[in-house]
Amino acid sequence: MSGYLLLFGSSFLAATILPFYSEVVLFAMLRDGGDAIPLVLTATAGNTLGAVANWWLGRYLLHFQDRPWFYFKPVQIEKAQRWYQRYGVWTLLLAWMPVGGDPLTLIAGVMRVRLDVFVALVGLGKGLRYVAVVWLSDVTPF
Repeated sequence: MSGYLLLFGSSFLAATILPFYSEVVLFAMLRDGGDAIPLVLTATAGNTLGAVANWWLGRYLLHFQDRPWFYFKPVQIEKAQRWYQRYGVWTLLLAWMPVGGDPLTLIAGVMRVRLDVFVALVGLGKGLRYVAVVWLSDVTPF
């Protein structure tokens, strides 16, 4: 059970702005004889929940834009919003990507994407990524 908590936690952290690679933990657990389906479901749940944390941050991010410590410049926010409006909600299927995936989930919060749509698209993309890890690992087939 503690292995699943480790996988869930690493998957959660990997979906936030913190650099972490849950695929390594998944692969190690597969190599040690773990069952692929519960491992993929655990990793997907943790990673999707981490993305929901980013979505919540994005929802309330702009409330702090007038503070001196606020990281993003108005031009950066406008550029991200224009990009998101141009390419739309389907880009959330790419939230699994190592570069650019986490900011997508933050922007989705800023753009007030409905949470159910967000979870469905992000969860699907992230789940397929973990399925690919299992398939490429050739350790434990489905």
